Amino acid sequence: MKDIRINKQRLWDTLMEMGEIGGTEKGGCCRLALTDLDRQGRDLFVRWCEEAGCTITIDKMGNIFARRAGEDDSLPPVVMGSHLDTQPTGGKFDGVYGVLAGLEVIRTLNDNNIKTRAPIEASVWTNEEGSRFPPAMVSSGVFAGEFDLEYGLSRADLDGKTMGEELERIGYAGDLDVGGRPFKAFFEAHIEQGPILEDEGKKIGVVTDAQGQRWYELTLTGQESHAGPTPMPIRRDALVGAARIIDMVNRIGMDHQPNACATVGLVQVFPNSRNVIPGQVFFTVDIRHPDAKVLEQMDQALREGAERIAEDGRLEMDFKQIWHSPPVPFDKDCIASVRKATEALGFSYREMVSGAGHDACYISRVAPTSMVFVPCEDGISHNEAERASPDDLAAGCDVLFLAVVQHANH
Repeated sequence: MKDIRINKQRLWDTLMEMGEIGGTEKGGCCRLALTDLDRQGRDLFVRWCEEAGCTITIDKMGNIFARRAGEDDSLPPVVMGSHLDTQPTGGKFDGVYGVLAGLEVIRTLNDNNIKTRAPIEASVWTNEEGSRFPPAMVSSGVFAGEFDLEYGLSRADLDGKTMGEELERIGYAGDLDVGGRPFKAFFEAHIEQGPILEDEGKKIGVVTDAQGQRWYELTLTGQESHAGPTPMPIRRDALVGAARIIDMVNRIGMDHQPNACATVGLVQVFPNSRNVIPGQVFFTVDIRHPDAKVLEQMDQALREGAERIAEDGRLEMDFKQIWHSPPVPFDKDCIASVRKATEALGFSYREMVSGAGHDACYISRVAPTSMVFVPCEDGISHNEAERASPDDLAAGCDVLFLAVVQHANH
């Protein structure tokens, strides 16, 4: 089996064709969850899978499963997959590589007339990014029991449109129950989204763990007033308070090195007029660390610091933690399968912790799970400049192929 290789050119061509849906002038991709462009991407994936002989099922969160039958189709499937939705200024590889690598594994099995003992599935998980409908990974979270179905379908975008409404609108509100069925194993191939593999000249990342994450939404309310006549000492400027918290967030990340990350990525200022003192600011905070104790320390520093800043500025504060994903240790047997496949193929590798969240993090709660990382240029992701080489993408898919077939046959 180790002598079989996936079709590198076919994988690349498939990625490039999918990347045309929502393609941007700078060479990236904007295909937000449950938009018309997302529907087009889903339709294309489904068509490709049906052409490869797969049967398609869709659950109530819009998660898609393309199944290649096994010799004993009563066995739980070995599942591969990731997501097709992107960031507003995203790239062609984040998420979509894991989906289309799964399709390429199925196509390669077909090319070589290989029948696996257990069935194999390629999957698409809805709204992994959380960019349009926070929080991230909500549909795999429903599958794993972290969220209930009502919560998942009620997630709304900034315009008030819910996931349930948009799934119905684009025709991907399936009737399959979400979760409650076993996977023999789950594997997710992904670009690293960081610089480590490229810097060390390694071909493959064998992912052992994923960082813990907490997401927050903060609203500071002060008092709007004229920018000219209002004396500085009596102002209740919500944006000044937000700026101080934003600076503190950055310091919290720096104070908990190595491995800590702390980010403010979305800010909304009201009334957002150049000659009015801002009366209200809404913003988000994202903190991450692979050690649960350190993540808790960061959380405490954020809460205490934000409270102090709001009090000093005479501001009202609404502070909400909207999501907590604890650090994730992946399955030892699945990790070993990825490592053995990498060694059998002669690729250089290193074991590593994922700095980003992935659907694999939630699926790991209900199925043995691991991930395969490949390098991306300069470690850049969530950016139109996101790049990965055809050779590296093919190498990761070859590793995925061996690991999946091993699990499906044992």
